[in-house]
Amino acid sequence: MKNQKIFPGIILIGFGLYFYFQQHPSAFLKDYLSWPALLMIVGLAFLAQGYGAKDYEAILPGVILFGFGFHFEVVHKISVWPNNIGIFILIISLGFLLRYQKTRTGFFQGALFLLLSIILLFYDNIHQNLGTFENKVSSIQNIWPIILVVAGLLLIVFKKK
Repeated sequence: MKNQKIFPGIILIGFGLYFYFQQHPSAFLKDYLSWPALLMIVGLAFLAQGYGAKDYEAILPGVILFGFGFHFEVVHKISVWPNNIGIFILIISLGFLLRYQKTRTGFFQGALFLLLSIILLFYDNIHQNLGTFENKVSSIQNIWPIILVVAGLLLIVFKKK
């Protein structure tokens, strides 16, 4: 990390406020003082480090931690919020794409995760609308985890030159 003051500063401020509001509860914040809030605080610290200190590699973990914390905070509070593995992959995709804006690396991974998240989030609709291709879709459903493992291995083995 380039500027070491931003990340720990945000962590200390965020955790301090978190514990202060736990000791002095308010009706508004009572429902939001849980472990997902701590994930969001750490994610915000990474994002502040990434954008404030121009340490752009911190953007990806910042988006992931903040996004996962946000998801766990709102999944049972907002009825239309999806509770699906696709939302986690969408958050990871967003992290790669936001980091790509600054570093020009990770676009392929971000686009790949975005495509995968769309498929997972809308799988039931896609499967239902295909109708006549149902048998072929069912066979793809059985092998797509293997396709993901192979794609991951290819990314690891074949490094960009």
